Amino acid sequence: MNLKSRRIPNLIFAVAFLLALLISWNLFKNFSSVDTLQRTSLNVSAAISLSKALGEIKTVYQSSNPNFTITYNFGASGALEQQIQQGAPIDVFFSAATNPMDALQQSNLLINDTRRNLLTNRLVLITPKNGVALSDFKQLTDARIKKIAIGEPKSVPVGQYAQEMLNKLGLWGQIQPKLVLGNNVRQVLTFVESGNVDAGIVYATDATASDKVTVWLTAAENLHSPIVYPLAVIRNSRNQADAKAFVDFLGGDRAKIVFQKYGFGMAHQLVSYN
Repeated sequence: MNLKSRRIPNLIFAVAFLLALLISWNLFKNFSSVDTLQRTSLNVSAAISLSKALGEIKTVYQSSNPNFTITYNFGASGALEQQIQQGAPIDVFFSAATNPMDALQQSNLLINDTRRNLLTNRLVLITPKNGVALSDFKQLTDARIKKIAIGEPKSVPVGQYAQEMLNKLGLWGQIQPKLVLGNNVRQVLTFVESGNVDAGIVYATDATASDKVTVWLTAAENLHSPIVYPLAVIRNSRNQADAKAFVDFLGGDRAKIVFQKYGFGMAHQLVSYN
């Protein structure tokens, strides 16, 4: 067989190999495109006090929706609201107070018929595990209580509720020099757990999840605005249908079990409103 005859089979093999690679690559791209189209990704901004409950709910939801990806952005509700106002790509907002949600609604940034009040919480007074025993909020003025942690009232709902309560009790002016302000409720809890402060005011759900603090008092509900957690779909969401489906799941019986497990109450008003 001459050299020319040998080259022909080799050329045919090379062409066939290249064609097979091309077909395989096109198939891979097609399958990848289908997979991409089928997958849904949602960005959810939520109050940091919801982090443990929503973490478990994410596992539950994704187990039955394997092509569904949820990314959480936890923080103080006021700070999260400002991020959304500034154009953060968020699909769902879950706040620890109504004011941040009201601000977004006034800015026409919500799909109004998706908004609902879902959860409730309580305000409690805590100390480090072996801290000073307290039987009355007025004892916060005692000399033995040198530092008190609360959330920053300007942006952290738990701090706003604490300020309301302390004002109604006539204590706000007296204890202001003792205050240590946290960026969110978890930071307030950490201040108390570490013993860097003598007392703190947090949500009951956060306090009961810690074995490093002691809960002494629960604030009467008439001392502050109702602690209500509203949620809604953001108008600029690129996945509105899927965001609505997730909000509906959060308001359903399966999620309710998880929320109650972590100590949240269920709000009486679950209806959507405009």
